[in-house]
This record gives sequence, C-alpha cells and structure tokens, in this order.
Amino acid sequence: MQALIVTGENMAEDTVNERAAVGAVIERILSAYGITTQKELSEILGIAPNNVSSWQQRGSVPGYVIINCSLTTGADLAWLMTGESTAVKPKAKQQAAVHGKALYERVLASGGKGVLRRILDAYGFSLQKELGDLLGISSGTMSTWVRRNYFPGDIVVTCALDTGVSLQWLATGEGEMRDATAQSTQAEGVRALPLYRLIAGQLKDGGEWLADRTLIPSTAERPAYVDGGRLAWLVDLSVTNIANGRWLLDIDGNLDVYDIARLPGNQLQVSGNSADFQCCTDAVKALGMVWLTLTPQA
Repeated sequence: MQALIVTGENMAEDTVNERAAVGAVIERILSAYGITTQKELSEILGIAPNNVSSWQQRGSVPGYVIINCSLTTGADLAWLMTGESTAVKPKAKQQAAVHGKALYERVLASGGKGVLRRILDAYGFSLQKELGDLLGISSGTMSTWVRRNYFPGDIVVTCALDTGVSLQWLATGEGEMRDATAQSTQAEGVRALPLYRLIAGQLKDGGEWLADRTLIPSTAERPAYVDGGRLAWLVDLSVTNIANGRWLLDIDGNLDVYDIARLPGNQLQVSGNSADFQCCTDAVKALGMVWLTLTPQA
C-alpha cells in the first residue's frame, strides 16, 4: 500500500499523489470497468472528460472515484490502489443498489457526521481525538467535514484498507460492517485477537486482528495484538511476572514496550526507543510478555 498517502490536513483528496502511480491507478480503474478510454470513464461517472485528464496533471485521484469503482465493479480496493493482489480469498462482487453516476452522487452525499461516525466505529474509537492522533488529522479538519457535509474519500480508503471493514458500509452506511467472508475466517485457520493501538502512552481498543493460528503459542492464555504504528507486537497479557525478554510495561501510567534484563538485588535494566535506565522491580508494572515483534518491510 505504498501509493496510499493521506493528507488529512488538506481538504483536497490526494489519495494517490505520485504521477506515475496515478496513471497506473487510472488504468486499473478502466480495466475494472471493462473500458479503454478516459472518455468512457467520464460518461460512467457523469463528469466532464477534462476532470479525468486533470487527475494525471495534478497527480491525484479522488478517493471517492476509487470507492465508486470498487463498489460498482467488485474490484479489490487494495488492487485498485497498488496493483497488488490481496492474500485473502477474493470476495464475491458487491452488488450496489445503484451504479455509475447515481452511486457516485450517493457516495458524495454520505459525508459529514455519518461517515465520520462509521470511520470511528471501524477503528473502535469513541473520540475524534483518537482518530486525529492515529492519522495526523486536526480536530478542525474533522469539524469541517461535519459542517460542510464533506466526504473525506482519502480517509475512507485508508480506513477500509486499515481495518478490513466493508467498503460499501463505510462509504454509504448500507449493508453490514463486516461481510460474511470476513466473519467466516475464524474457521479457516485463523484466530481473532483483541487489537489495541498504543497511542500517547495508552492502549486504545481497536477491535480485532486476525492471526494465523500457527503464530500463537499454545501456552498463550490471553494473546493480543498491540499496534504501535511503526512496530507491532503479539503479547500474552496473562504473563506479568517479569523475566528477561521484551515486555509491555506501565511506567508511571505511560505504556510502552521495553527490553528487560534482570539484575541482582531485584534490579532491572530497561531498554527502550527513548531511554535506557536501571530501576527496582517494583518501579514498573508488567502488563504482558511480547513473544513476537512485527516490523514493516522496507
């Protein structure tokens, strides 16, 4: 998903903002609709042909256009954005009640407070501040969405790819939050783990994360997925007796992941991204033992 660049502070929807990437995205949109020219695409969407050509010139494809294409054709959202196939089985084609220009207008009319509420629900957030902290969006920007009944297509695309919720539900409020395919994955060799987002030193409920069962040790009694943004960890929240290793710690009310080495005299050597220090064992509180650290591929 390297082509996905969110610009939450800017009301312009620069969902894809590299010109080479824009051309490729437009070609995939044409392919999904089964057409070959930008003129045909403009007719499907009910917009002027020069609007389509301007996407290439200014280096951005509006998020709502990609959403419209995915809902109308059933094309995978991640494939439209990046050209990469998803690792999961393809979903059955979503049959939207309307198509083309009518769907385009419905998507644009589904903005404002309603779409913001669905984005928060998809992430498992209760406060707009939590969404702002995650995506780097100011509260003023979100207030503008509500005031102008604005549809933030770039954020909707990001949210759908990030959480796996139904794009049709997210964009229009129709249908179920999670489709039957996603709900049935529990029986297909995966396990749903509680997902927590580590934001500003606190764990925020983020819903569920589907993990291959082979990643989870049989001894893990309370496995969970903790998303720290740059890194993520699989943690057993049932283990709180500190030993050597990597741990989710509470230090003076602030949570983070640290490497621990036990020293004589009930002392600990604590190493983290921002500090290395020694302390007594009772100066920190262990919330869980990390058994796997996940890092993004460069």
